[in-house]
Amino acid sequence: MEPRLNTPAIRAGHSCATDARQAVAEFHAAVHQPDMEWVQFFCSSEYDLDALAAEMRGLFDGVQVVGCTTAGEIGPAGYRSHSLSGFSLGCGDQVVVSALYTDLAHFDVREGHRLTQGLLQQLEHRAPQADASNTFALLLIDGLSIREEPVAHALQHALGDIGLFGGSAGDDQHFVRTHVYHGGAFHANSAVLTLMHSRFAFSLFRAQHFVASDERLVVTEADAPRRIVREINGRPAAEEYARLVGCRADQLDAARFAAAPVVVMLGGTDYVRSIQSANPDGSLTFYCAIEEGVVFRVAHGHDLLHNLKQTFARLEADIGPLQLVIACDCVLRNMEITRNQTKPEVARWLTDHHVVGFSSYGEQFRGVHLNQTCTGIALGAPKACPV
Repeated sequence: MEPRLNTPAIRAGHSCATDARQAVAEFHAAVHQPDMEWVQFFCSSEYDLDALAAEMRGLFDGVQVVGCTTAGEIGPAGYRSHSLSGFSLGCGDQVVVSALYTDLAHFDVREGHRLTQGLLQQLEHRAPQADASNTFALLLIDGLSIREEPVAHALQHALGDIGLFGGSAGDDQHFVRTHVYHGGAFHANSAVLTLMHSRFAFSLFRAQHFVASDERLVVTEADAPRRIVREINGRPAAEEYARLVGCRADQLDAARFAAAPVVVMLGGTDYVRSIQSANPDGSLTFYCAIEEGVVFRVAHGHDLLHNLKQTFARLEADIGPLQLVIACDCVLRNMEITRNQTKPEVARWLTDHHVVGFSSYGEQFRGVHLNQTCTGIALGAPKACPV
């Protein structure tokens, strides 16, 4: 167990126990504080989720608890697998409300707007002074729902100027079933939106260490609902992508995709669109939505840790010493630093800067779904006036 006290209002913990009930007990011991406003956790899908949920209900009775399963956890113990990480926030310094969005397979934009407006009204009732300058939104969503794009876009539209970030839940790279946690239970095919009004200064961020090349790739045939690209530049997709990255199609694997994703420009900004797998029929399956006519460029990574250090330096310049950073960090970044043996160094940097989060199947940033990034919120120096 790795407990940590950041401030009297923020307590983070990390249990590496493999038994679900023991892990929750250790986590509770680390993050418990009087009058908890919100508890957020990230857990391996390898746990007995029914047992974990039951223990959460018992130990955090009466406390608002939100969570999700992951493809790896980040916390005071660094990068871990089969662990439970998270934090608690005390009352008085922030007001938090959350809502569950179910049946994502049939997600309706109007219903999404209605639920979000209801959540905003709950927040306004508890914190009349809440606005975009002191409130942010966290979205946790089923990472296998293939609905991240419409959900994130619709919820950000309903939130207006309140910034949204988030991550897609994982299942330890099994790609079978992912879950979010709300109301004392785990839910598949669902999402949880959390709004936090805080007296801490904060800043949303997106860290991305890939730079696009000049070579264009045009999607000439795609199965958009399934995120499958069949042809690129009029040729079989896997074959053409392999040619551009300098290998054969039968050599394509997760490591190759992590090292050379593609990017698309939206509103003048490059966003990564990562490939999940090469298929027997020569097509490619992506982690993000893909449509015919989209123009890509192959991207190449620069120093991930250097990029993180630059990002955090900007955050500290803006909001002061970091008290807590909630991070949704793409699983492909985890794979990259594992492969190039920089994971211990990156982990030390994250723990030194109070990062708690998870390895995700995708990330959301201000209504856009993307990959191979680290998105999050940094909490800095408390403001003078209480909530």
